[in-house]
Amino acid sequence: MATIRDAGPGVFFLAMLLLPAAGVPMLAFTLPAGEAFAPQLGLGGVLALTLTILAVNLALIYWLARYALRPVLTGLMKRYGYGVPRVTPANALAVILVVRLTGAPYAVQGYILGLAETPFRIYMVASWLCVLPWAAGAVVLGQGIMNGNFKLVGIGLAVLAIAVVAVQLLRK
Repeated sequence: MATIRDAGPGVFFLAMLLLPAAGVPMLAFTLPAGEAFAPQLGLGGVLALTLTILAVNLALIYWLARYALRPVLTGLMKRYGYGVPRVTPANALAVILVVRLTGAPYAVQGYILGLAETPFRIYMVASWLCVLPWAAGAVVLGQGIMNGNFKLVGIGLAVLAIAVVAVQLLRK
């Protein structure tokens, strides 16, 4: 039976780059990444590669929403009675935080922000900082669970718990 490790890090991380833009949950990649590739890349290497892939994926989703799929996406929004929101530089950070902290699926958040023409630089920085703790916590948690390493489980859970608390504080 083939495993994730058999596919190799190149195939895995390419899938991690592309498939979340099609709606596959990012968690499907972040949880097994540490266990599958830490022996080859080290946990730090897996984290660095994961966070880099996240940045490229955020840019890909933005580009798809803002340019490549814009006609299709705006048509769908109009069909279901929604307008395309517009974001100004003055309210961009607030809008990004609201969208990123709503709990909507990762790709949906990116498509909304791209359609809203959020300024790219602030979109990238704020979005990456919002998803960073979730991704890092999931990689460490997955590595700990799969290896029975309770220290890593604790660290992963702590990072995720801090992210949950931070989201709750920001929502208020």
